[in-house]
Amino acid sequence: MAIIGTQAGPALSTPDDTPPPYEVVELGGAQGGWFRRVGWSHLVGILALAFSLFPIVFVVSAALNPVGTLSSSTLFPTQVSLVNFTDTLAGSFPRWFANTLIVGVLSAGVAMFISASAAFAFSRFRFRGRRGGLLSVLLIQLFPQFLAIVALYLIFTEITDVWPAIGLNSIWGLTLLYLGGALGVNTWLMKGFFDTIPKDLDESAKVDGATHSQIYFGIILPLVRPILAVTGLLGFIGAVNEFLIASVFLTDDRAKTAAVGLYGLIADDQTRNTQFGLFCAGAVLLAIPTVLLFMYLQRHIVGGLTAGAVKG
Repeated sequence: MAIIGTQAGPALSTPDDTPPPYEVVELGGAQGGWFRRVGWSHLVGILALAFSLFPIVFVVSAALNPVGTLSSSTLFPTQVSLVNFTDTLAGSFPRWFANTLIVGVLSAGVAMFISASAAFAFSRFRFRGRRGGLLSVLLIQLFPQFLAIVALYLIFTEITDVWPAIGLNSIWGLTLLYLGGALGVNTWLMKGFFDTIPKDLDESAKVDGATHSQIYFGIILPLVRPILAVTGLLGFIGAVNEFLIASVFLTDDRAKTAAVGLYGLIADDQTRNTQFGLFCAGAVLLAIPTVLLFMYLQRHIVGGLTAGAVKG
């Protein structure tokens, strides 16, 4: 119960100086208190945050633990040292890290450009097979890529005999493989965004004598930077985190990505306990490029994910 200083009518002076009447407004009451209305959402947010931060804190703690064993790892380390990071950088991890960045940047960048070109064609042009092509792209994405891993392995085995540079144990061959897996979903995501851009811009540019390529590079691409940022970030994260296909195609230590190489540190039961600190240190270092890229592109991410959903 609270008294709100809101007058029921205009403030008029009275002969006996009686104060004007005030309204009594009831706050809260039987309808439920603060926790029932909004407090429970804060509790859910705190629980979700704790659930998300637990593995991150544990990995960082194990990376800073100088003992570097799984059995001695705790949520909060009793000792702090950078010995695991120095030992990790002294081994093969820098080579794995460089391979991961090459594969991630190339596959994300090329897939982003090809998907944008395909989305522009599907959004702006009307041609025979357009609907069938869109449905085919969507249908292909319904099947996980690893279901075709046997066929892909046989294909790349033959390619290795002819052109080893893009065959097995080659980061360039793995990049080509990742390109095919990212084109479908990126094309559909970008097409929805392209449909939100008024076609009057295209028509005005055509009246001024602009070609399709000039319209695409000079007008459309600058307007779709949010969706380009989203697809580029998703492609980079997918290439950096992918393990199953890379573990099959990359067996040479010099050609491994960071995910495959770090798994090899703890693959055996004998080394799982002793090299867990090195594994966690490498995982922390591998997360740095993704975090930096996310922070750089965060102002585009929300708009890129939601704007294409209003029109399909």
